[in-house]
Amino acid sequence: MINRRTLVVPIVIVAAALAALLLFKLTGPGAGEEGGETEANMAVHVGKITRATLHRTVTAYGVVEPEPGDAGRPPADSEVASPVAGIVAHIACVEGRKVAKGDVLFRLDSRVAEVLVEKARQALVFAERNFERQKKLLPVEGTSRKAYQEAEQQLNAARTDLAAAETDLALLIIQAPLAGTVVKINTEPGEAVELNTVLAVIVDLDRLVVSVNVPSAEAAQVETGQTSELEGGPVGKVIYVASRIVEGTGTVPVRVSVPAGSGLRPGHFLGVRIVSGIHRDVLAVPEAAVIFDTVAGEAGRIVLVEGDTAVFRPVRTGYREGGLVEVEGEGLKDGTVIVTVDAYAVPDGTKIHVIG
Repeated sequence: MINRRTLVVPIVIVAAALAALLLFKLTGPGAGEEGGETEANMAVHVGKITRATLHRTVTAYGVVEPEPGDAGRPPADSEVASPVAGIVAHIACVEGRKVAKGDVLFRLDSRVAEVLVEKARQALVFAERNFERQKKLLPVEGTSRKAYQEAEQQLNAARTDLAAAETDLALLIIQAPLAGTVVKINTEPGEAVELNTVLAVIVDLDRLVVSVNVPSAEAAQVETGQTSELEGGPVGKVIYVASRIVEGTGTVPVRVSVPAGSGLRPGHFLGVRIVSGIHRDVLAVPEAAVIFDTVAGEAGRIVLVEGDTAVFRPVRTGYREGGLVEVEGEGLKDGTVIVTVDAYAVPDGTKIHVIG
């Protein structure tokens, strides 16, 4: 009697062989075409050539600081120093508060100076009376010419002494040399200060700049008046480009204005994006769609979709911004369909089908 298991095993083997043969005919050489050769058909992601406005930019980093002075404008900051030695009697300013030019900031102890002013005034009164008496006596020969001249000299000296004493008194009242914000106070009431001791620092926070150093290779693109985007959103302008290269760094100092009300303060470190050129309404493609001939070159190619075929098209590239690249080439126009992802992997003339 034949065992049932003995019959099942050969049947399974024959069925597997038939299935393998059928799969080979469907997918092997000659499947799908009469010539016996497989035709490649790649799946690709596509997009379109668009029109855009692209900017050439120079990026640099620097520190916010008060604007330096120039020939027609004073600096935007000042260290307020004591013009004389003395004792601080009163502080009339507060850190963080604005002051106007000429506002009183400090008063030094003025008691001795006030006494000297009063003494000089009394001496002037005496000298004036003596001179008037000599002037009346001279015509009637009641005095000598020498005595008259001495009285006149004493009057002039008394006037000079009073002016000097009043100046010394005025120096004890220290005023703001410019309008701005008091950012630092370095003294306290009752403290003795020496000549030129810095009592406070004032900064006009509406006149700030970002001082950056631009690599010399890019400095030729930078000019005064160019728009500059500051990190965080504010937009300023290039107001100064140095005419020299800093030794050791190979950079050119550049200053960019900070718009009033930006909230930035001296000492902020931030990036600056200087717009050194604008190309308006140009043809652009995603950066991944360009196959560059060299790493840093401008020549390359893109892959156009013509029906179900990939076609190479040589291009010259221009500005790059925001993931887009400016392109120029024969027959290119707005709306042309192109391969946008892994274009470098698509051979010229390959059959393709769109996915995604």
